Amino acid sequence: MLPTNRSSHILAACFAGFVAALLLSSVAMGSVAVEKHPFTVHDMLAMDRISDPQLSPAGDRVAFVVRKTDLEQNKGRFDIWMVNTDGSGLRQLTTNPASDQNPRWDPDGRHLWFLSTRSGSSQVWKLPLEGGEAVQVTDLPLDVDAMVVAPDGKNLILVINVFPDCESLPCTKKRLDERKESKSTGVVYDQLFVRHWDTWEDGRYAHLFVLPTAGGKEPVDLMRGMEANCPSKPFGGTEEIGISPDGTTVVFSAKNVGRSAPWSTNFDLFAVPIDGSSAPRSLTEDNQAWDTAPTFSPDGRTLAYLAMSRPGFESDRFRVMLRPWPEGKAHELAPSWDRSPGSISWTQDGRYLLAAAENLGQASLFRIDASSGQVSTLQEQGTVSSALSAGNKVIFAMDDLQSPVELYSVNLDGTGTKAVTELNADKVAAAKMGAAEQFTFKGWNDETVYCYVVKPIDFDSSKKYPVAFLIHGGPQGSFGNHFHYRWNPEVYSGAGYAAVMVDFHGSTGYGQAFTDSISRDWGGKPLIDLQKGLAAALQKYPWMDGDRVAALGASYGGYMINWIAGQWPDRFRCLVNHDGPFDLRSMYYTTEELWFPEWEQAGPYWKHPEEYEKFNPVLFVDKWKSPMLVIHGANDFRVPLGQGLGAFTALQRQGIPSRFLYFPDESHWVQKPANSIQWHEEVLGWLARWMK
Repeated sequence: MLPTNRSSHILAACFAGFVAALLLSSVAMGSVAVEKHPFTVHDMLAMDRISDPQLSPAGDRVAFVVRKTDLEQNKGRFDIWMVNTDGSGLRQLTTNPASDQNPRWDPDGRHLWFLSTRSGSSQVWKLPLEGGEAVQVTDLPLDVDAMVVAPDGKNLILVINVFPDCESLPCTKKRLDERKESKSTGVVYDQLFVRHWDTWEDGRYAHLFVLPTAGGKEPVDLMRGMEANCPSKPFGGTEEIGISPDGTTVVFSAKNVGRSAPWSTNFDLFAVPIDGSSAPRSLTEDNQAWDTAPTFSPDGRTLAYLAMSRPGFESDRFRVMLRPWPEGKAHELAPSWDRSPGSISWTQDGRYLLAAAENLGQASLFRIDASSGQVSTLQEQGTVSSALSAGNKVIFAMDDLQSPVELYSVNLDGTGTKAVTELNADKVAAAKMGAAEQFTFKGWNDETVYCYVVKPIDFDSSKKYPVAFLIHGGPQGSFGNHFHYRWNPEVYSGAGYAAVMVDFHGSTGYGQAFTDSISRDWGGKPLIDLQKGLAAALQKYPWMDGDRVAALGASYGGYMINWIAGQWPDRFRCLVNHDGPFDLRSMYYTTEELWFPEWEQAGPYWKHPEEYEKFNPVLFVDKWKSPMLVIHGANDFRVPLGQGLGAFTALQRQGIPSRFLYFPDESHWVQKPANSIQWHEEVLGWLARWMK
């Protein structure tokens, strides 16, 4: 079947759904009643997405970014907002049609620095908070991708993509212009990476530049000559950059390992004078694994950071490390704490570190005593990020299965949690969502495994409901208490399905041994957990219809769909495979981050082919029989397009009912609003075709 171009009706449906969501979220007036409606992808896209909260120097206000879906432009647009830490005084600071992001406070608390595309490129702007218009600060020949303000306010640290051997920004600009004007299009590579995530490499790296806030000087490259990125690509941010309280030293995380970058996870911390007067020096060269997230104590006498211990393993446990500054030997804080923080920050008094870490299906907020290492839980439920110390309170971002991110505060002793923002309260109230609950069962080897269930909307225990069995990616990941913008179980609940999500062996947040257990066993323990988990859910919830179950997954979840098709072929009415590995042999030779398969399968393919082949879905396509929807993006370089095409070919050649959804402009994720709507239409349509 030829692909169809449905963009016009998709955008129309998106706009109609968005307007409906806004109307239904309005407060009823007079005799007009507001009727709640089933949660759909339109509601998901209509949510305001809060990110990057930044606390004022006085600790009384928070600046943050709000992303809104721009349906006409088919993308997100960003503005800067501010609120008092007690929840009062909420206001939008920028309203320009361009995107305004990356707010950072000036030490005087009267100004905000930020990045904006108002001038046609991403440059630094400054906004006076006591009145007046924003003023453009930089007019550089290249985009500024991120920015940090030094604690003393004297310097800006800018992230700019440059050729590492260039002496100036105009040098990089000139080379790019020459390439653009050249009639030849061939590109020569002498080493990997050739491409990464969704981008073909062009020889540039993200470098840190210092620019005095007083002006009068050109930016100085603090990483001159380093073939390394900071922040790391594709997902690193300014949490990988730390500046000493006295404003003299920048500490950053980078992988400066030359040709071995595609198979190494050796990120080191480097220290460099903020004026660039000497080259960066490594602080963690003795550790061949990942070091990141440098953050200085308020008195500047201790550098905290996160460190893994096993080279080559991207899902090792991050340990909290403390290093006396400027010199001294680092030691691990709370070594017996079996959690892996995603972020850390200091309290204002320097007594504690705040850490957010996955924790039994949550991402909880913890307080760690910097002297004793004692760990206390401040907020257990939900998915917490971006913890900021404000005196005896902590400001943090949090979402859960039924609400997108909002800002909250909690006392430093763990009491008095309350909302600071409620930007999405009306939208959430207007949509019918299914109730969520978590249960445990005995999985592989009778070990405890956790599972979430989201009930269908308008739940009636006397009815029977079809089941959407969602399988997370990673594989070291989790389907936790989180409001997801790609795999949101409430979309299935709103369509009348029960959503079941098993955190099988290999999932994160259940201790490092549990996470480790999936390596070299992709098709073993996890499949047993999924089989036992589905059986446990059907037994625990008799209103689930065990005869109408579909399995869906992406990335490793997509791999598991391919694996299930050959190992559990009679169980499901239909399958959905998004960007899933199909042939682990060809996958090894065409993916980009080689450290991942080499850790998971014990080395390169030619050294250990048996490890790749023992759980290789391509060897069992003769057993496939379940109808499958295959989805793939052309710009997915993590799991290249051939993997999806291979699965679809196997299905079609055997006459198995199948459908292929191809996105020429998406990567491993589907991010454009219109494409997200089409994705959900196709997936829910596929489920309805086989289960209703």
